[in-house]
Amino acid sequence: MTIAALAVPESRPVTGSADSRATWRWMIGFRFLLINAVGLALVGAGWAAGVLDPIFATDTTHLVKLIVAVFVLGVVWSAQRAFMLARELNALDQARPSTTTRVGDWLQRTAGSDAGMRANLAAALKLKIAHRIAAVRHVAGALVLLGLIGTVVGFIQALSGVQPDTVGDVAAIPGMVSKLLEGMATALYTTLVGSALNIWLMLNYRLLESGGVHLLARLVERGESHGRL
Repeated sequence: MTIAALAVPESRPVTGSADSRATWRWMIGFRFLLINAVGLALVGAGWAAGVLDPIFATDTTHLVKLIVAVFVLGVVWSAQRAFMLARELNALDQARPSTTTRVGDWLQRTAGSDAGMRANLAAALKLKIAHRIAAVRHVAGALVLLGLIGTVVGFIQALSGVQPDTVGDVAAIPGMVSKLLEGMATALYTTLVGSALNIWLMLNYRLLESGGVHLLARLVERGESHGRL
């Protein structure tokens, strides 16, 4: 279920205990830390085993370093969005949320409004939340594209070492083979790194997406219950 597909629920009283809501709120931070802690543990294990050394040693085009830098940016943005969702959920549990939060602003604007106005404001808030977390998905997609670019660059690099006029020269064969292997390493490693980090970052995005859906659903429920008073 995505935020874009979330429909405004019918009016009904807010359900669920405060403890369960607080638990869900803190679960956003816990799951975010868990996802990235497991990822860092796997990276550390690979580094200790020497699996990552060839990847960076053969990175003559620096594309792997670029992919890692873009991924780190995506994780930082994910952390910011996770903190934002936790803050909004915390405000939603308050009797009078501050208007500096999206929750408080939305509840203030919907106070005393009719159902049509509340539906329009809920749709606007839905778009804002989706826009905030969409940047993480775009960064994750960019990782795959950078990996594919690395694949193309690697094949070009590999084929550039093959000179038709020296194919029959035995002395030139070792140089051509070396260039071919270097290009293939670039092609394969950039694809591997881009795909692996894409999966990692998409896990963060799915967490943010589910948190956004939960926040919006609860906020609309509260606004609808207040709107009927």
